[in-house]
Formats: sequence, structure tokens, C-alpha cells
Amino acid sequence: MSLRRAALRSSSILRQHSYLIVHQNFISPRNTSIFPSFLVRTYAKAGKGAKSTANLVPRSKQPITDPEAQEEYASAEQKMTAAVDWFRRECASIATRTNGRVTPDLLSSVRVRFPKDEHAFKLEEISTVGVRNASELVITVFEEESLKHVERALYDAKLPGLSSFQKQDSRTLKIPVPKPTVEARKALFAAAERQAEDTRTQIRRHHQASLKRGKYEKHSVELDEFQKLTTRFVNNVDTILKELK
Repeated sequence: MSLRRAALRSSSILRQHSYLIVHQNFISPRNTSIFPSFLVRTYAKAGKGAKSTANLVPRSKQPITDPEAQEEYASAEQKMTAAVDWFRRECASIATRTNGRVTPDLLSSVRVRFPKDEHAFKLEEISTVGVRNASELVITVFEEESLKHVERALYDAKLPGLSSFQKQDSRTLKIPVPKPTVEARKALFAAAERQAEDTRTQIRRHHQASLKRGKYEKHSVELDEFQKLTTRFVNNVDTILKELK
């Protein structure tokens, strides 16, 4: 029994001694040898291989650096811009018609084609377009043989409310422009909605064509940038249509 009491007393004295050592030395890193290794916190040392993360750029903000990808991106952006610009002009023409104003811009989307010629001509390139009595458009072609091709172009354009025209002489066409009714305005906006969807489809086709040519890796910067480009132009189409409505 006396031996057990002596052992307990020795253990108590040892714990008190360890406690004094630790607190007298403030548990500094230089005096941690009295602790087991799993209780000692170590600190990283600055070495030659240490790298800073200050200059790292998130993948979503990294630019395209590959020259071929940059060229493809610029080409896609140019084509998408052309598609949106065309839709913007169409909406401007529709807005003019719904407001009841008669201007030559009502025919700005008409393109005239001639046999054995791949180029499509604007009306102002082959004729003059004027307004008569504030309710009629008058087209006078420069060359008599061009008139039948202009008639075909007007028919193919399928402009709402401007489908009928009258031939005045061998070089002149007259197009009556009726005042817009509620039904006519609805028909014009429905036409704009169809054109908007066609424009979105065209933008997505340019997107897919660029990805097919580039063969970019999954989760690459290029895929992210092309998707953001497509989304931006599709949103532009939506904004233009919303403003027209």
C-alpha cells in the first residue's frame, strides 16, 4: 500500500514539474521536445519553390491566346454582328410601318437578283425609290429590263402590307401603303418574331461551325468564350424584339 502511495506521489510531482517547464518557456517552438510529435504544430518554411497566386486569373476571365482560335473568334463575331444588324434594320422598318409613316426605308430589305449574276442588288443601286401623296411608294428602274426582276424581288420579300404593286409604265412600279390597323400591327410583329427566331438560329449555326472547325477541348477557354459570344448576340436579338413590341 505504501508503494502505491509513493508511485502516485512521484507521478504528481512529475506532472507539476512538466507544467512549470512549459509555462516558464511559453511553449516556444524551440522547447517542444517534451511533447509527443502529434501534439506539436509545425510551420511552413519559405523555400525556393514557393509560388504566389496573386497573378492567377479565373478560367472564366482568361482570354483566347491561340492565334487560330482568335481568328475564328473574330470571324464568328463578324458574322453574328451582320446577322443582328440585319434584324435591327428589319425591326426599324417594321416600326416605321406600324407608325404609319411612308418612307423608302420600307423597302430596304428587298434584294434584286439577275440571271447569271450571284450578286444581290439593293433597290437604290438599280432604281430610285420615292414617296407620292404620302401613301404610295414609287420605284423607277434605271434600265427597262430590270423591272421584271424588281417585281420578282418584291414578291419574294413578302413584306407585310406591301404585297400588292401596280405597273405604271415600262420602268415604274407603284406600291400603295395602307394605313396600319390593329390586325396589321399584329401581323407585322408576328413577322418580326419569325425573323428573330431565324436570326437566333443563324447565330447558333455560326457558333457550331466555329466549334467544329476549331475542335476545342472540353472545358477549354475557347469553348467558354464562344458560348459567351453566342449568348451576347442572342440577347441582343431579344432586346431588339422587346423594344419593338
